[in-house]
Amino acid sequence: MATRWGICSAGKISHDFTVALKTLPPEDHQVVAVAARKLEDAQEFAKKHSISKAYGSYEELARDPDVDVVYIGVIHPYHLSTCLLFTNAKKNVLCEKPLAMNTKEVQEILASAKRNDVFLMEAVWTRFFPVSVEIRRLLAQGELGDVKMVRSEFGVPLMHVPRAVQKELGGGALLDVGIYCLQFISMVYNGEKPESIQASGVVHLEKGVDETVVAILKYSGNRMAVITCSAGVQLPNDAIITGTKGLVPAPMWCPTSLVVNGKETEYPVPEPYLPLNFINSTGMRYEAEEVRQCLLKGLKECAVMSHADSLLLAELEDEIRRQVGVVYSQDCQ
Repeated sequence: MATRWGICSAGKISHDFTVALKTLPPEDHQVVAVAARKLEDAQEFAKKHSISKAYGSYEELARDPDVDVVYIGVIHPYHLSTCLLFTNAKKNVLCEKPLAMNTKEVQEILASAKRNDVFLMEAVWTRFFPVSVEIRRLLAQGELGDVKMVRSEFGVPLMHVPRAVQKELGGGALLDVGIYCLQFISMVYNGEKPESIQASGVVHLEKGVDETVVAILKYSGNRMAVITCSAGVQLPNDAIITGTKGLVPAPMWCPTSLVVNGKETEYPVPEPYLPLNFINSTGMRYEAEEVRQCLLKGLKECAVMSHADSLLLAELEDEIRRQVGVVYSQDCQ
């Protein structure tokens, strides 16, 4: 039987996710409903993607008995309330990253998912790309030897995008793009908590959000990691793992090729049937298929992007923001 998806929010990322789902077999994945805050937005989205049901409120989607799992594509500050709405309605949830604004909110969401006995995963799509699967295999089999250093960077000019720079919309480089660098490092170091973090950054004077952040993370056994993220400038956007037997560079957040000790392998993503808003977005198919497999097995979380992984990410983000000096209203509640 097909996994029946409900799409919460009719924005750009929800569009790309829905396009990605269409690259998977229709007998496995179906989008049965979409909800937006305005009915006309939902109806327009439904028409564009041939979805049978459109709702003018998230509550209606939460009550739909035909929905197995909800994809949440709302902006960061609304992740908490939206996740709680669906988990309390006993719906399985795939929520866009960052799962929430801080550790406290993440804990609240995870507790609700557990209490309601539903599946919940933070949509860190990078972890499900074939390149990431191959990186984990190389690491597990020791093909890079002892990993000593991981460097990851992601920077794109976003200062003109309100969602990316306005504090009340959850703006800032770290939560928007830096999270990809942090998740990469955490994946390589197998979910281990660093012994120390030293972070420095540039906070936008008027907006009060982080424009650029650099953080050095030290792990046990003298292993290091460095992340650089920026909403102000374009960076090379790559990641490099250096071990005693070699290194792996990879384009950062939606990788389609992998270089291991100089040898490159391509992993192309499928072509979209409609224009996309973001690069390589059909790669969201991998996380969607992972969700389906977890639901078929009756799992409540995914081992590749577990609840513990989401909690660690939030803790790292909180500590880096604390050192850089970025405080959201959610931190004061």
